[in-house]
Amino acid sequence: MSPTLQSLLEQSAERHPARTAIMDPTRGRAVAYGELARLVRSLALDLSDAGAGAGQRVGIYAPKSIPSVAGILATLEAGGAYVPVDLAGPLGRGVETLIDCDVRAVIAERGFAASFQAELSGQVNLCEFAASHELIELGSDLVFLVRAGARQTSPEGLAYVLYTSGSTGKPKGVMHTHSSARCFVDWCSETFEPNCDDRFSSHAPFHFDLSILDLYVPLAHGAAIVLIGEDDGKSPVRVASIIADYGVTVWYSTPSVLRLLVEYGALERYPADTLRLVLFAGEVFAPGHLRRLQAIWPNRRYFNLYGPTETNVCTAFEVVGKVPPERCDPYPIGKPIPGDKLLIVDADNCPSPPGSEGELLVRGGTVMAGYWNRPELDERAFHTDGQGRRWYRTGDVVRQDADGDYIFHGRRDRMVKRRGYRVELGEIEAVLYHKKGVGEVALVAVPHPDAGLHLVAFICWREVAPPSTIALKRFCAENLPLYMVPDRFLFLEALPKTSTDKIDYVKLGDSMGHQGGQMGVSPGAR
Repeated sequence: MSPTLQSLLEQSAERHPARTAIMDPTRGRAVAYGELARLVRSLALDLSDAGAGAGQRVGIYAPKSIPSVAGILATLEAGGAYVPVDLAGPLGRGVETLIDCDVRAVIAERGFAASFQAELSGQVNLCEFAASHELIELGSDLVFLVRAGARQTSPEGLAYVLYTSGSTGKPKGVMHTHSSARCFVDWCSETFEPNCDDRFSSHAPFHFDLSILDLYVPLAHGAAIVLIGEDDGKSPVRVASIIADYGVTVWYSTPSVLRLLVEYGALERYPADTLRLVLFAGEVFAPGHLRRLQAIWPNRRYFNLYGPTETNVCTAFEVVGKVPPERCDPYPIGKPIPGDKLLIVDADNCPSPPGSEGELLVRGGTVMAGYWNRPELDERAFHTDGQGRRWYRTGDVVRQDADGDYIFHGRRDRMVKRRGYRVELGEIEAVLYHKKGVGEVALVAVPHPDAGLHLVAFICWREVAPPSTIALKRFCAENLPLYMVPDRFLFLEALPKTSTDKIDYVKLGDSMGHQGGQMGVSPGAR
């Protein structure tokens, strides 16, 4: 079997040319495997002819649709690697991401092309796909912008680069190869036993690592991908209706999305009779919310999947039976998937005693190749042991229980998971420091019963009057993805400091229970 991701489409197209490959409820369209394979080959030739083929990277800045999936697969078919951009984030941030990754071309819908050309100030030329008439018939009008001078070659076997939050204010590109992605896809195939009658939800946006399962596991088995577009995905009722009307059999999302479905999706009105697998990842699933979901969707198999973007998924735990009413502790993240090895170490990188907490390290087939053009990050992110083996440092604190399952306890650094995305609090601070009037700023994440985590920004304001929350949120939204915009802004005369004159983040977090007391919150707090 060929190890490339696009070979999954080729093989299914040979076996099941007439079976439905992708369904797009937003546009009311579908495409069969044979037709999809022909479209991908045509787009791949256009990319290659434009110099965006082997060894190059191609940005994806297009709404979720059949043509945009074809564009991703065509990039792989042409020998390139795709770099998906967050459509909900600021355009400038997306452009910076693509420039950082030195993309040769950008696939975009025509409506976005003008904005990109303006942001890139004449650095790109607008081109047409030869297969444009087929794209229009499928409900889209993709074009590609060819960027002059982008010639840096990708590492061997690179398939995609996903950008995650960076503590310095600069997002970092996680490089995954065909091999690392296929290790994960192959494990999914063995564990979940998909077949050509399955219909997989595609709820995650393409720049989110959950999309790897959404796209490539169904392609490997001739199953159908049910696309849930950006707007539909924001409506729990619409999502619930898609699950029921399109006969989704495998669901995959963050726990936050499932919680919203339970609370606002009117699931009782939309029976998900075909659903057999419910997979969740990206954050802790509170047992109470999982219990409510099981009551509505009983007799399904539930899996908790764990893994940073850098490792795809490296552990899994199946929730067997109903969640007991007395259970308060989250379920374990499980055991390592075959081919991956885990190690718990202390602050000195020595193996922690059995049952003790420590940082989780991972090595094996699912681990990334490294960060794009950031060797200094690679140096910090990996630990090489005495036998010369390279381990990825997850930064997550875990312990192993008596059954051999790993229990997640939190983070060692200032990174948090919010709505399934990794958020470096330092990146938000770095952006806020660019706001005129900010003297000092500190971000903390505090638990919230409904939203999982709230991000709170403590600010020392140096001007006469502090700005409104609306103004600060607008400033953040212009410079950060929406999931990184703080929920609250509190103004202090001075930030608390430790004995070494560093910001006391622990004290700030504790202060959330008694704002306005000894922390010196100003009357202008919002």
